[in-house]
Amino acid sequence: MVIRLVPVILSSIVLGAHFLRGGSVFIAVAIAASPLLLLARRQWALWTVQAILALGALEWIRTLASIAAVRQAQGMPWLRMAVILGVVAAVTLASAFLLSARKVRERVVLSPELAEA
Repeated sequence: MVIRLVPVILSSIVLGAHFLRGGSVFIAVAIAASPLLLLARRQWALWTVQAILALGALEWIRTLASIAAVRQAQGMPWLRMAVILGVVAAVTLASAFLLSARKVRERVVLSPELAEA
């Protein structure tokens, strides 16, 4: 079970580091610690972590577009950066979808009938 949460944890830590680099310490800590919400074993915690990761994927796409525009304007190479941040966004989004897997929901959510919803 824990191995299935590794991408969720790593995506949250990397996303938190992104916000920390931007100077948002509170947001960085909140995002990096968000997988701890799953210890509540409630459906709302699962949805909250999924929402954070989905919004995080959008943030990676926004960052990709922003950096690519600057690099293109300066005549610098940007394709490798775009591929890397695109993969990071995809992994973050995949981590959100991973929490939708039936086996994960059955383990994370306390009551099995809520896991089926």
